[in-house]
Amino acid sequence: MVYFILVLIHVMAVIIFLGNNTITPFWKSQAEKTKDRLHVLNTWEGIIRADRFFTMPGVTILLIFGIGAALHGGFNLINTGWIFWSIIMYIISGAAFMAKVVPIQKNIVALAKDESQFSWDGYSKLTKQWDIWGSVATITPWIAVVLMVLKPNI
Repeated sequence: MVYFILVLIHVMAVIIFLGNNTITPFWKSQAEKTKDRLHVLNTWEGIIRADRFFTMPGVTILLIFGIGAALHGGFNLINTGWIFWSIIMYIISGAAFMAKVVPIQKNIVALAKDESQFSWDGYSKLTKQWDIWGSVATITPWIAVVLMVLKPNI
């Protein structure tokens, strides 16, 4: 029973984590359609708050309870391919998020706050980088979900 509770909490954290990551581009695109700098700024500040309240706790909880469930279930984290490669996807996602996505988001907010420096061209350059690194940070955990559900013999 403990194993299933650990898995349940792990899955709930995955839903929170991936739900927030997956919906973010939608909110970004909705704000950009307005061509209103202040609306864009508000949206990016909201995205950063959502990362703080949903993404980061989701990451922590899914990691703790995922590893706990695997160990409690008798799975070897290294020799069980679908677990090992899911962890690798998780590490890639975290590295992309912390090294690239977070700094780009901070730069976007700083640009949008400064009316005298703001330009849509400058904003576009930053968001193109965010699109690339945000995709890496989002697609890799989705790959991990596929591996976790299908449990291929790898």
